[in-house]
Amino acid sequence: MALVEKMKRLKEQRRAVILAHNYQIPEVQDCADFVGDSLELSIKAAKTDAEVIVFCGVHFMAETAKILSPGKTVLLPDKNAGCPMADMITAEDLRALKAEHPGAKVLCYVNTSAEVKAECDLCCTSANAVRMVGEVLKDAEEIIFVPDRYLAAFVAGKTGREFIIWPGFCPTHARILPEHIEAARALHPGAVVMVHPECRPEVAAIADKVISTGGMSRYARETPAREIIVGTEPGIIHRLRKENPGKIFHPISDTVICPNMKKTTLEKILWSLEDMTHRIEVPDQIAARARRSIETMLNIGR
Repeated sequence: MALVEKMKRLKEQRRAVILAHNYQIPEVQDCADFVGDSLELSIKAAKTDAEVIVFCGVHFMAETAKILSPGKTVLLPDKNAGCPMADMITAEDLRALKAEHPGAKVLCYVNTSAEVKAECDLCCTSANAVRMVGEVLKDAEEIIFVPDRYLAAFVAGKTGREFIIWPGFCPTHARILPEHIEAARALHPGAVVMVHPECRPEVAAIADKVISTGGMSRYARETPAREIIVGTEPGIIHRLRKENPGKIFHPISDTVICPNMKKTTLEKILWSLEDMTHRIEVPDQIAARARRSIETMLNIGR
């Protein structure tokens, strides 16, 4: 394909690395140097000698890449690829909540803006949130957990902790309902059901596994189950099928599509490399504070 060849040539000229989140369309995943979850991708990019990072994902992910690679140019192929959950809380919102609860430790999900990360004590991912609360913040009298109320509920169930929560959520994962699991099990008896921790508590309660996208990839490789019902954005199924050709994967529902994750196309990646757009910038003062909250998490272990 001429477009892909042109993209490869430009990538070499620009000394670029292409990152694709698990939810991207198949052809974008296939042209990427790395496919994975958002923080995993940012860490991998930081370890390369690339001068340019093309992040095929959404805005907060590209910001995180810039925070961890301040000397690199970070491009987001579609400037309108945002995250509704990340947009549900602002730094001003969090400052107001902190003022109501002085002394509380602030744990923020990585699915937040750089400005919000700069206001927190510690970041977490869906994979390590339980550990961050159970080990790192175990002595905290109060914990503010933003912005995902459903991830907070999942962690609360695992740790026995109560949180001061923000009523944010992922609209895509919130569309998964218990009846979707019931219908999928009826269609595929014996299949294992895995869902993301961003799902509603009543969905997580009846799933076989509640795990992050990275965890889903590992679980799919390791489980003896031959059929798996996938309770997250179905973009990940392309990767799961490539990595596990002997297994069968079923999307939990046709309604669980993230429109923002589908905005990036091969043409937009090419244009991004041609014009060096759209550049992601994070003010130094905000980046330094946000980096501290991320690195505190990384120093403990993901």
